[in-house]
Amino acid sequence: MLGDNIRLLRSVRGISQVELGEKLNVSKQSISNWENGNIQPSIEMLMKIADFFSVSTDFLLGLDNRTSIIVDGLSTEELSHIRVIIDDLVAAKRRSSARMTLRGKAGTPPAALQFRDG
Repeated sequence: MLGDNIRLLRSVRGISQVELGEKLNVSKQSISNWENGNIQPSIEMLMKIADFFSVSTDFLLGLDNRTSIIVDGLSTEELSHIRVIIDDLVAAKRRSSARMTLRGKAGTPPAALQFRDG
């Protein structure tokens, strides 16, 4: 699970194993070994990986599927606008999933989204 999540986050970010290794000050081989489940990063490195990708360590470990957005420096009003947009997107996704379910297809529930300040 951990290796799959590191690979997924790295791919979404569009960076190579070499580039991620440079950002984390480890070798490409370390990244490859983590992604393939050959070895596990240390707790300190797990925290560094989570910080780099702006996710929780629980997310990396597959214990929590919520996604976080760092919103440092935004005003209360700006945060309110973002929450409205997210609520609208989640509601639209639920309506779409409900329509798919009614047609006999299983819908995918939206991932929870939480705000982390700092």
